[in-house]
Amino acid sequence: MKNLFSKSLIALAAALLLVCCAERFPSRYALELPETPAAWVSLLGEPHWRVEWVNPDGQKQTADFPPGKKKSIELEIPVTWINPVTAWPWWPRYNLTAFIFKPCGALFPFDVLPAEGKGASGKSNRLRLTWEAGPDTVFYWELALASKNEKKTPANFDWPRFRELFQSDALSDAVRKDPWVVSWRTVAEKTISSNFDKRRITPEAPVLKHIPVSAGSQSGPWYGISPFTEPLLFAEGEPAIFPVRKELYSSGINIWLSDKGMLRVNGNTWIFTPWEKF
Repeated sequence: MKNLFSKSLIALAAALLLVCCAERFPSRYALELPETPAAWVSLLGEPHWRVEWVNPDGQKQTADFPPGKKKSIELEIPVTWINPVTAWPWWPRYNLTAFIFKPCGALFPFDVLPAEGKGASGKSNRLRLTWEAGPDTVFYWELALASKNEKKTPANFDWPRFRELFQSDALSDAVRKDPWVVSWRTVAEKTISSNFDKRRITPEAPVLKHIPVSAGSQSGPWYGISPFTEPLLFAEGEPAIFPVRKELYSSGINIWLSDKGMLRVNGNTWIFTPWEKF
């Protein structure tokens, strides 16, 4: 596949053409966050949110919002370059800090919603975040971290073409089903050091571990930290085999939730905590 930086000037010019129209793009945006996965809410309650974006000074900024503020989050976003907005769910009651569960996200200006109403045209002041765009924003920051060449900055990446990959058969079923099985840091580093290659977007092979969680807690279903992860179910008498990944998590901790409690796995160490212990 051709390098996605090769047409970056075209993509950037198109974005700038849009954002230079003040009447189409205001400076403040109301965020529309997606529904939190029902399994997370039923087990943990509604999350707090840690939002990351690039402020008008060009600096990465973060802010925390409690559950009740989800529908009233507004940000001031510079309208002169592509801007990633990431929202990480976290639950302080259970010591589940930000950056453990996978985020939702949006890329400005691509995810600005159209204006509403009769005769309306152009764009609104609403930015839609989705779980599908969460990996885009994380990959954006990984590219920024890996980039030492100003010609290969994330703003010059062809994001529309990148997104098209996930709507085609160019990627494996496993990746299209759950993009978080990919080590985006590895893909970013190789993209910056050479060129983008879709063949690098592959699932990280997990280590399968038999974890003898206590009787009555084993069967599940067990829910992961990605909104796309399919729950695990184990039949009675069947060993509980959990897929454990290392490179995908900076903490090295894998977490699984069931209606009985929380399982944390770090390498060969694991601990199961019943909900009543919190």
